[in-house]
Amino acid sequence: VPLQASGGGLVQPGGSLRLSCVASGFSFADYAIGWFRQAPGKEREGVACLSASGFSKDYADSVKGRFTASRDNARNTAYLQMGSLKPEDTAVYYCAARPYTGWGTPCIDMDYWGKGTQVTVSS
Repeated sequence: VPLQASGGGLVQPGGSLRLSCVASGFSFADYAIGWFRQAPGKEREGVACLSASGFSKDYADSVKGRFTASRDNARNTAYLQMGSLKPEDTAVYYCAARPYTGWGTPCIDMDYWGKGTQVTVSS
């Protein structure tokens, strides 16, 4: 499995979680990493997109100011720090990777996907 996401769980509204995504079998540092989520009955949506270096980051409007994506290329690991969680953040969260082709590489047409991790925000 090229990517493995973990760290999900049940959290109360306003709480925090940190998701991790461990990569193997490809040159992690040459890939953009995207975080996505899919709630029951809804289409999958992009949450964050991280450049190969981690310097450039894009976020969905719904999570700006609350979520922070980062990566440690030495550990082949990406992270999604989620704060001020809301019930509407409840979803299965996935990480995915695609080759980084330069500034502005969008997180679309991803090459590798990991199994998701469930995040449930509820009191």
